[in-house]
Amino acid sequence: MYLLFEEAGKFMAGRVLSEGEASVQVELDSGKRVKVKGANVLLKFDKPAPAQLLAEAGAISQSIELDLAWEFAPDTEFGFADVAREYFSADASTTQQVGALIRLYEAPHYFRRAGKGRFKKASAETVQLALAGIEKKKQILAQIESWSQALMAGECPAPIKDQLYKILFRPDKNAPEYKAVVEASRSSQTAPLTLLQNAGAIASAYDFHWQRFLFDNFPKGTGFPKLDAPRIADELPLAAVQAYSIDDSQTTEIDDALSLQGLGTGTVVVGIHIAAPGLAIEPNSAIDQVGRTRLSTVYMPGYKITMLPDDVVQKYTLAEGQACPAVSLYLTFDEATLSIQHSETKLERVPIAANLRHDQLDTWVTSAWLEDSAPAPRGGEPSLPISHQSLAFFWRLAQHLKAGREVVRGKPENFNRPDYNFRLLRDSSDAAPTGNESVQISVRQRGAPLDLIVAEAMILANSTWGQWLASLGVPAIYRSQASMAPGVKVRMGTKALPHAGIGVPAYAWSTSPLRRYTDLVNQWQIIACAKHGATAALAAPFKPKDAQMFAIISAFDAAYSAYNSYQSGMERFWTLQYVKQENISEVVASLVKEMAGGSWLVRADDLPLMFNVMGAAGMQRGDKVRVQLGTIDAMALDVNGTVIEKIVLDGASADFNSDNLEDNLDEIEEAATGPIALAMNVNEAPTDESSSP
Repeated sequence: MYLLFEEAGKFMAGRVLSEGEASVQVELDSGKRVKVKGANVLLKFDKPAPAQLLAEAGAISQSIELDLAWEFAPDTEFGFADVAREYFSADASTTQQVGALIRLYEAPHYFRRAGKGRFKKASAETVQLALAGIEKKKQILAQIESWSQALMAGECPAPIKDQLYKILFRPDKNAPEYKAVVEASRSSQTAPLTLLQNAGAIASAYDFHWQRFLFDNFPKGTGFPKLDAPRIADELPLAAVQAYSIDDSQTTEIDDALSLQGLGTGTVVVGIHIAAPGLAIEPNSAIDQVGRTRLSTVYMPGYKITMLPDDVVQKYTLAEGQACPAVSLYLTFDEATLSIQHSETKLERVPIAANLRHDQLDTWVTSAWLEDSAPAPRGGEPSLPISHQSLAFFWRLAQHLKAGREVVRGKPENFNRPDYNFRLLRDSSDAAPTGNESVQISVRQRGAPLDLIVAEAMILANSTWGQWLASLGVPAIYRSQASMAPGVKVRMGTKALPHAGIGVPAYAWSTSPLRRYTDLVNQWQIIACAKHGATAALAAPFKPKDAQMFAIISAFDAAYSAYNSYQSGMERFWTLQYVKQENISEVVASLVKEMAGGSWLVRADDLPLMFNVMGAAGMQRGDKVRVQLGTIDAMALDVNGTVIEKIVLDGASADFNSDNLEDNLDEIEEAATGPIALAMNVNEAPTDESSSP
């Protein structure tokens, strides 16, 4: 005698060896013996043999028309043998009964299981809905197959192209577009990015990086709603100064300017004047909501996405020839010792005498020229609207302030490496670049006089205002660093804590309110202090432990990090473009850090480029090497290289090794590029395509 039973969702059959009250011992065709619970027994039979029965029943099951079987089935609960007798004949064979069982089991949308071998037919409505779902699924599967074939043939269907970045980085893994890419990648054994590039879904490497950035950070686009810049209601006095801003020529958001009074009298007053959108823009207003969403201007070579609309920026920017509303910090210095004697904050209109530009003046305004008490005229020298004596004092003050901070830091700030300026040759910068523009890269040495003058003035303002806010009990957004030990990073918070890396007792970003939202928040707090003094804590927009301020810090930290990462990535893109454009095949570089697999991270001497090289075994950090450049991968923003020779230069290694390398660990980590991380896995098992209701 044979037995048909169900085990773990499968039908099995075997020869009965013995029967007990609760179970039956069965021998399978494989020779394996199993105990079967009586409740799992579906049918006992004498012929045919188990293997033959299951094979023939499987074939018969596919001949059963489900619509007809559903019609024949009773409305009450029934067994599979009942359906077999109704469908085939009253004398339905064992094989036909088992065929009916298999067919009923495979069609849960027609027949719901009511127990072992027992069923109940679904309602007509349920059947129709299930059939519609099955048909829809068939169409989706056909669509997936069609899209997959198109991708492998080098064509990208529009629905996939429209959702490209969602598919790659934030996919719905049940979506047919995602499944089509996975299926095509798996079938063609081609990496997803390569597959999509070959199919024309990615216009260019530059467009890929740009569109991915927009997808992650500006999913609704970079345009602004229609906003009117509010006027400043306060009646502001006119300052009796002439102020000068110092920025690059491409800067339109002019946040800061400097003035000087009393030169030669023994007591001088330095004015640090900051554009004052906080006098007009109200917290939680429409413009504020835009700023709070964007949090910062995004910079990249040849283009920027501003935090605020340009017409709003131009309403408050410190434009030359105008008396512009400003939050001014006046610091009184002893002219001989440069010790600070007094500080005062005023809300006023400041006459802007000129907007000076780094790139036009850096070659002329040098440390030697500034330190010459009576410099001789130079051929081609531009006419400066600010006197040599004033600039010379600012230069002397900047060096004094820097030296004072370095005492607190415990070591000097090094400017051994240059900054680089990128300029794309194109007619207009109103739209994002295409990635095909010619690029010029020029060197701007860190610590150039004009740069240092502005930097030290802004550090002084941010530190002075930060301490002032804390003394009045008014919360602000601070940047702090507990120490300069390796791994101790800069943090943002609402407490006035020391910033060891800068060497100041407190540091609250306040000098770029047109470009950084944290600065606008701090400006509102500073304005409250300037207006209300000791009672400012009651009038300031943000109160101590304000949840909004903590939310702003968290959002700003994330956005600012993402924006800076993209800026670095685009500078790297244009550097690689420059290498191709200028047909550069070799560079001189310095070894920075030994990496895994015998490679070294190197820094090019004359380009803003760090990359991995092979062939530097046995060398040391700081060694100069000549590197043969290899293949450039614009998608991964990477280039590889091979060391050709070690360059022996007296003292070069020693100088490099003392270059405070530990200060730049984050930069080094970011410079190590690698494969683009996709949120898709072509080796992942496909999702269940079951059509169960």
